[in-house]
Amino acid sequence: MHFVMKKEQIAKYVLARRRNKLRNASCHGVVTNCETRFDTEKEQSALENREERIMPKGSPELTAARKEEIVNACEQLYQTMSFKDITLKEIGKVTSFTRTSIYNYFQTKEEIFLALFEREYDRWNEELQEVSKTDETLTKKEVAERIAQTIANRQQLLKLLAMNNYDMEANSRPERLVSFKRAYGESMKNVSSILKKFCPDMSAQDIRDVVYVFFPFMFGIYPYTSVTDKQRQAMEQANVDYVYKSILEITTNCLMQLLESK
Repeated sequence: MHFVMKKEQIAKYVLARRRNKLRNASCHGVVTNCETRFDTEKEQSALENREERIMPKGSPELTAARKEEIVNACEQLYQTMSFKDITLKEIGKVTSFTRTSIYNYFQTKEEIFLALFEREYDRWNEELQEVSKTDETLTKKEVAERIAQTIANRQQLLKLLAMNNYDMEANSRPERLVSFKRAYGESMKNVSSILKKFCPDMSAQDIRDVVYVFFPFMFGIYPYTSVTDKQRQAMEQANVDYVYKSILEITTNCLMQLLESK
């Protein structure tokens, strides 16, 4: 006699079979480990199913939510781990869905970092746009200080800039790289707009010159301002007379020299 099982019945049947296999397992704590892993997988699956009931599978909302969760997980790990130590497996441990699901949204670790990088530029752009919107009349010193403050607020952006961006971009798909470059290009436009508005004596070429010196300068801000005890001791033992400055100080000084030269 042929019959059709509903999806719910099939799921219950599969879960029951797996549970029985786990209960029959033996030797040196295997049962406990397997049951713990099984409970974790079941919890992840339940979370995925709950998400899909709220947002249909494949919907733009679900896709955006999952991408955001993956990027958030990467950001969380990046607070205490280095780029080379963070893997897709580690990122998967922090998300509410299975590790293999990550591949539906990002193909490589570098793509996830690139998405985090893009988000940092988006957030910086928001701050730059707020500076540009002000109705105040700003001196060059005040312009330098305002821009420098937006940089000081984005330490994670500076940390990402200090990484090997070549590998990050090389191991990302073209469409991911284009999306990132849009955010990067927008930041150059926003800085240019601020200079055009508050420094009317500067020509278009002057503004371009400042931008093309300042943006490469940003790659070195984090290594010069976020120094470990090990690095400090090495500098002392090497008799290097180095003056440590904050992100705000070093960025303001650079911008002031660039703007005053124009």
